[in-house]
Amino acid sequence: MPSRWENLVIDAADPARLARWWAEALDYQITYERPDEVEIRRTPEELPGLIFVPVPEAKEVKNRLHIDLRPTDQEAEVERLVNMGARHVDVGQSDEDGWIVLADPEGNEFCVLRQRAD
Repeated sequence: MPSRWENLVIDAADPARLARWWAEALDYQITYERPDEVEIRRTPEELPGLIFVPVPEAKEVKNRLHIDLRPTDQEAEVERLVNMGARHVDVGQSDEDGWIVLADPEGNEFCVLRQRAD
């Protein structure tokens, strides 16, 4: 029997702050909070969730795993996320790529994709 994906765990200097940022970015809600763990989900019943845990060390290199977002309006979404505290980062992408790479307030990279062509 295969496993079921339940959560993605994200290391953070300030788990509560970063969880709240991602909850706003994704329109998720906090479903569980303790000083050492904060979970967000779309709804309390819906998996997978994102769990934020404290780590003492700072992020030093590019993520090996990242989140891709696909909004209906890439330009507007990038502007909204940057206004929330994300920043543009260069991980080697080109201007022809269909995604824009941003980093959350703690430097974790994620991509904002163009709307899918049907």
